[in-house]
Amino acid sequence: MRVLIVDDDRLVGISLKTILEAADGISVCALGRSGQEAISLYQEHHPDILLMDIRMEGMNGLDAATEILSFDPNAKILFLTTFSDDEYIVRALRLGAKGYLLKQDFESITPALHAVFGGQNVFGSEVVRKIPDILAAPNKSTLSDLPLADKELEIMRLVADGLNNKEIASALFLSEGTVRNYLSAILEKLDLRDRTQLAIFYYKHR
Repeated sequence: MRVLIVDDDRLVGISLKTILEAADGISVCALGRSGQEAISLYQEHHPDILLMDIRMEGMNGLDAATEILSFDPNAKILFLTTFSDDEYIVRALRLGAKGYLLKQDFESITPALHAVFGGQNVFGSEVVRKIPDILAAPNKSTLSDLPLADKELEIMRLVADGLNNKEIASALFLSEGTVRNYLSAILEKLDLRDRTQLAIFYYKHR
């Protein structure tokens, strides 16, 4: 697993490199110190995972991630920060980050990288505790305001309940191909990237 580390604190970056390269199966391909460097180094090295801070001078990590995901929608980005700010968490979830960890939980960084590399989304314990309150925050729009047909709303609900395409097809007497088509249309209409974002969107607006 090749990891790109971007943190504006040089000592933190070097320390992370030392910790990660002591673990089996992880190599650090480069170190960066700004959002702009994150973009250029990502394009140069094409890492398996980008481990990045959020608050950095100039372009922050969230804006850099947005730019990277615009040209590589499959980028695996894991945020590592000292701040569990609600706005940061929401933005990270919406843009499609694979995880959000606090630097204080340094023991969880290596397992989190392996989990993200394996296709999972990872959030630190403090972040997880905050998500229910974030999702419960008042929102001006509701599901009924969305530009979705009844069938699309039903598919969104089943996705949020954790059903896969085969299970949704069985529940709604549709083919898996039809479900995939519906899901693609829903994601496009709502400008979302994947099922995780769709589930979060559903619980914020229901």
